[in-house]
Amino acid sequence: MAAGYLDILRTRHAARLLTGTLVGRLPNGTAHIAIVLFTRAEGGSYTLAGALAAAYGLATAVGQPLLGRAVDLYGQPRVQFPAAVVSALGMAVLALMGLGSLPAAYAAVVVAGVFTPPLEGGLRALWPTVLGREDRVHRAYAMDAVAQEVMFTVGPLLVTVLVSLWSPAAALLVINAVGVLGALSVVLSEPSRVWRSAPREAHWLGALRSPGLLALLGAFFFVGLALGSITVAGVAYADDHGRESVYGWLMAALGLGALVGGAVYGARQWAGAPERRLRVIVALLALGYLPLMLTPGVPAMTALAALAGVFLAPAIACSFIVVDRHAPRGTVTEAFSWLVTTFGVGAAAGTAVAGPAVEIGGTGWSFAVAGAGGVAALLVLLATGRVLAAPGRTPAVVAGSENDRNGAAEPGFSSGHKA
Repeated sequence: MAAGYLDILRTRHAARLLTGTLVGRLPNGTAHIAIVLFTRAEGGSYTLAGALAAAYGLATAVGQPLLGRAVDLYGQPRVQFPAAVVSALGMAVLALMGLGSLPAAYAAVVVAGVFTPPLEGGLRALWPTVLGREDRVHRAYAMDAVAQEVMFTVGPLLVTVLVSLWSPAAALLVINAVGVLGALSVVLSEPSRVWRSAPREAHWLGALRSPGLLALLGAFFFVGLALGSITVAGVAYADDHGRESVYGWLMAALGLGALVGGAVYGARQWAGAPERRLRVIVALLALGYLPLMLTPGVPAMTALAALAGVFLAPAIACSFIVVDRHAPRGTVTEAFSWLVTTFGVGAAAGTAVAGPAVEIGGTGWSFAVAGAGGVAALLVLLATGRVLAAPGRTPAVVAGSENDRNGAAEPGFSSGHKA
């Protein structure tokens, strides 16, 4: 299993691109907890902290596909690095000005969110050029999904360490400065500098004119909803058991399950259409969420959380393949950015729904939101099976791939892009 991942990491540019992207995404992955801690340290209420974090999240949801389209049109360096700098400046304004002027604070987080660089989509657009063979690209997608779980585990821990050593304002400044360095590392790499998207048909909908992509986004809105609801439900479960540490155990188990599932999924080659495989994985994901409604004792609940996480990273990794197959020619970065946005909006909706569910029916009902989200995602995939069965683009040889203008990949690699 490890040999396949080591093979990818030993490939020229691969480790740098993966590391640079993860570091560059630290500001986004830690923004919500950093904003909450900063607001509380400045004397703001939890309501204000939540509102500022929500403003950042909504701004990011708006900015990602717009910047993704800009990357497809103008290339990565001309968009990614300037966006990272502007986003970091927005957070710096918040850190240095504080909450003395609430309109300025909201403006700062909105600017930071809108200009969050679409590094995630950009990396996935680069993998075919860097890795060549289709099986290696698919394994990289799985490794990418696993790496996300690591970032979302380590990132908040890093913020809390910086807060304890210095202050919440310093944490905001340091995390965003590091993020700029990560983006700089990516855009200075050769694959990022030479990558160009294929010519695209002028259309105001861009990537969203693909019915298959719309179907996938609809499904992953509900996957995001399920995951977002679990974060709230986990807090409620910890409160029921009178120990804050229980929440940490549940989230760690969920992340561990995703790490194991993603590593196993990416270690082998899979036959058949990825759209059919995605339906099976999402069905198993929903099946893993449903037992959480039982809310047993802490040891059993921790085990159920680990089981619930097993199919998350495989579902995300498989969705990357489906996105690449259905994104219209010349819109690959934008399409991946829409997936990020839809998943994030779904997660925000899940947190919003799970809160009232706890108050109305207790902790079990809040976990039921996760189960319902998984089932809804599966129903969307089943209802749109015919649309998903017809990829928007015919697979082509590497020479015609928008991701390999320089012929870097091996002959015979089918990237899913039209010639």
